[in-house]
Amino acid sequence: NQTSGSEFVLLGLTGDPLLQSLLFTVFLIIYLIILLGNMVIMMVIRTDLHLQSPMYFFLFHLALIDICYATAVVPKMLVNFLVKGSITIAVNACMTQMFFIFLSAGCEVFMLSVMAYDRYVAICNPLKYQEAMSKHFCYQLVGSAWAMGLLYSVLNTIPVLNIQFCSHTEIKHFSCELPPLLSAACSGTFLSKLILLSSAVLFGSSSFLLTLISYIYIISTVLKIQSAKGRRKAFSTCSSHFIVVGLLYITALFQYTKPKSVSSIILDQVLSTQYSILTPMLNPIIYSLKNKDVKTALGRILKK
Repeated sequence: NQTSGSEFVLLGLTGDPLLQSLLFTVFLIIYLIILLGNMVIMMVIRTDLHLQSPMYFFLFHLALIDICYATAVVPKMLVNFLVKGSITIAVNACMTQMFFIFLSAGCEVFMLSVMAYDRYVAICNPLKYQEAMSKHFCYQLVGSAWAMGLLYSVLNTIPVLNIQFCSHTEIKHFSCELPPLLSAACSGTFLSKLILLSSAVLFGSSSFLLTLISYIYIISTVLKIQSAKGRRKAFSTCSSHFIVVGLLYITALFQYTKPKSVSSIILDQVLSTQYSILTPMLNPIIYSLKNKDVKTALGRILKK
């Protein structure tokens, strides 16, 4: 019973064949929207000379992260919907998926913090913006976001490699996220749980504080603007980012602070779907619909 097996069993979202076919179609459409939307954002930013500013450089990397995040989860999910019977995943494949989920999640929150800092400099110190947000510094900020995501992933992945799993391990989830994986382990999960909680609090709170402080300064600066038109213009430059940050942190806050009385497998899967699949789909839609520069640039490309 204590022998580590070569594969895990994923229980997935449902065992109903009819519902599986429906969900396959729904998530395939969502995944195609994620790929198309984020690739269009990246292509527009790369090709349009009017979008060669730090804000769009960071948006390019956010779109890349969203593609990585969704790709770490959705393709395997789609394959599972087509499988009849038990849905299995090899241990190595499960660990690899978990690594990239952590990497993408860590990069996402810190990239949003970087984008908040960029908006802070643009609104609070507009005269020093070009000097402060130099090309070299922008590369450093993006590199730091990816490095923090990598560190977060490595810290949480390595301890799991030493955990003893049962020969028949069922994961009550549609992907190899760490909490349901630890719930299925036979023993030796204390260190992983401790590191998961500590790293989530440390990385999450530091990213949130950076974003929060930036927005406190942004709001206080905007409120000092005399004209209503000036205030609207200043707010419009960060409204898209504010919506994306709000969606991500509200979901994450509820996930980690909800009482055990409302905790359930279905609720956990819904929340996981929100931040790993729906958020990467909504990000390009929000940024394209709320950003006049992106819409104008896309129009120019379509005309060509």
